Amino acid sequence: MAPSNSKQEAPSRLFIIAALLLLGTGMFWGVTGGLQYLIPGFLKSYLPFQKIRPLHVSSVVFWIIFSSTGAVFTYLQQHTGKKIYSQLLIKIQLIIFSLSVIAILISYCAGIFGGREYWEFHPILALPIVAGWILFLINFIKSARSFRNQPVYVWMWFTGMLFFLFTFLESYLWIFPYFRNNVVNDMTVQWKSYGAMVGSWNMLIYGSSIFLMDKISNSKNYSHSSMAFLLYFIGLFNLMFNWGHHIYTLPTHNYIKHISYAISMTELFILGRIIFNWRASVSAAKKNFHKTAYRFLVAADAWIFLTLLLAIIMSVPGINLYTHGTHITVAHTMGATIGINSFLLLAIAFDILNDTCLSFEPYKKLFNRGYWLANISLFVFWISLIGAGVVKAKWQLSTSQIPFSSMMLQLRPFFIVFFISGVVMMTGFLCIIYPLLKNNVLCYFKFKTTGKIQTHYYSPAA
Repeated sequence: MAPSNSKQEAPSRLFIIAALLLLGTGMFWGVTGGLQYLIPGFLKSYLPFQKIRPLHVSSVVFWIIFSSTGAVFTYLQQHTGKKIYSQLLIKIQLIIFSLSVIAILISYCAGIFGGREYWEFHPILALPIVAGWILFLINFIKSARSFRNQPVYVWMWFTGMLFFLFTFLESYLWIFPYFRNNVVNDMTVQWKSYGAMVGSWNMLIYGSSIFLMDKISNSKNYSHSSMAFLLYFIGLFNLMFNWGHHIYTLPTHNYIKHISYAISMTELFILGRIIFNWRASVSAAKKNFHKTAYRFLVAADAWIFLTLLLAIIMSVPGINLYTHGTHITVAHTMGATIGINSFLLLAIAFDILNDTCLSFEPYKKLFNRGYWLANISLFVFWISLIGAGVVKAKWQLSTSQIPFSSMMLQLRPFFIVFFISGVVMMTGFLCIIYPLLKNNVLCYFKFKTTGKIQTHYYSPAA
């Protein structure tokens, strides 16, 4: 496993820097949306909730896409010990993605929509994303050169990239009348494509996490182990069929629902087991050297347990009937997106970005505070969503429903806790990502102006 070379990896590191900015942007829109739950009409004339929600969702989704892309490029180079096939293609992809995201966020603010779910922007803006992803795929295949005897993370990256492109295109089948004019077919394809799409970027994240675990332990035991390949095949099976638990409420074939119920969340169980067993094998010296990344992996492992527990409960068809469309589903999404994906990606970001020309020592206390604020507030945030979901679930299946407005008033205490914990969580995450952004941006401009840079590897939590 080749050592890091920040000069060669500079273009791919820019993906992660941009991703951290998107994470901060997404949290800002999320807190703004939470405030609109408490103060109806807040910013309604300028940025109503129907604009805030896609601004938040798209920012967070692109945080995952940008950071995963940067992780794959950086770790692939470290794995092969050779340069990426084309640094120019990386720069072009970064420019395409960055301009697309800016155009998407501006279109939301201007009230220009036309899409669905994660991609509420006009379909024309999907074209550059497809083009950029094809460049990503070409660059990856040319850089990997061969797939013979490769560790599991290379296969996870390749599979995730292929299926993301497929599911992204599939999510736009609604533009054809054949799908759009049939409500059941339309909803089935949409929920299927988005469920599989999450599995696709999970492949990129989990593959990068396994590489990082091998890197910390200075061993390739896990990436070549039968358990890691079992995770890969279970993840691939989940990617293809797990989406069925989203459509329990649709009049589709029962065998689809039964298959999805049988395989729901087995992927998380295997991933949690790998991280848990790996932690026991890492020596104290290696933990301390990579302590920041290691701590995020531990946090992600805890959230795997909590998310898996909630997911299994939600996957029971009789319970899903109550939870579907409530804040319990949102809690599951937040646990997976923040507690698992974001913590894994922050572990990766700290591993890749903390060899800078500036020391992280002054930020040690700031990071520690941010780490605990983020984790504790996320748990409170998660519990408040579950509580709100229970109340709404009882209401929506009640035979004698009270008015919707009365039900929303009952949820107000949960929304207050939700908002406060969201603000605290945003504060914690900003404390975490601020040192990374500041040091890397300053060092990047120093490198661009002088052409020389002396890296200083330091883990702020050590």
